[in-house]
Amino acid sequence: MDLAARPYRSVLYIPASKERALEKARGLPVDAIIFDLEDAVAPGEKVAARATLAAALQQDYGNRARIVRINGLDTEWGVEDAKAVNDMDCDAILLPKVESTAQLDALAELCDKPIWSMMETPLGMLNAAQIGGHPKMHGMVMGTNDLAKELNSRFRPDRLPMMAGLGMCLIAAKATGCVIVDGVYNAFKDTDGLLAECEQGRDMGFDGKTLIHPAQVDVTNAAFAPSDAEVDLARRQIEAFQIAESEGKGVAVVDGKIVENLHIVTARKMLAKADAIAAMAE
Repeated sequence: MDLAARPYRSVLYIPASKERALEKARGLPVDAIIFDLEDAVAPGEKVAARATLAAALQQDYGNRARIVRINGLDTEWGVEDAKAVNDMDCDAILLPKVESTAQLDALAELCDKPIWSMMETPLGMLNAAQIGGHPKMHGMVMGTNDLAKELNSRFRPDRLPMMAGLGMCLIAAKATGCVIVDGVYNAFKDTDGLLAECEQGRDMGFDGKTLIHPAQVDVTNAAFAPSDAEVDLARRQIEAFQIAESEGKGVAVVDGKIVENLHIVTARKMLAKADAIAAMAE
């Protein structure tokens, strides 16, 4: 699979200490899994969870991206988590509450895996561009629950209190070439609310959304995938532009709208994403 086009529509949190959940996740149609050693694991289970997870990751998880979230390096478990993850069969390590590149430097000394960062504090928002530009950085995960706590903001369906932080991280990710996935939707039985938040995040430019329950997967996958109409339009734009170029023209017209080279770049990315999603389902 083309890593640049790898989909991250659905990114599901799974407790690293729960063998049954780890096994079940192998059959879920998610694009990525965050194996969680942090919030989802009780303090008394954290050490044992490392071995449980290491054993689980020896099993086949297919094309799903495997990301391990460790405890913060300032906790009693973080350093040993990072060392353990370095030997696990996973694709990336996820560090919570990243606020500076110094934290990423410290993690890179302990683990050679590509780094993902939880973006969940005001200082993290302010330093998002520097964090995204770190040479080991690959992706950002919005921690909207923690951010809401830090902001002392109230829940609103339009997420207006979140917009500044979401936007700062989104711009930083796009500027530095990082994947960025939106925060969780807590009401996992509220399909309509989930869809609305997925559509908002998709329209903003997020690559996908983190999930807390398998029931959220289908809605999220559909929302962040190119629609049939979008794929059809992309193909017609490419075809029309190729014809225009062969005639010595710099623009084409499709459905009454100008199509320039920048639209073709977007169209090709969309088709590559659609192909990658199709490959995930094989």
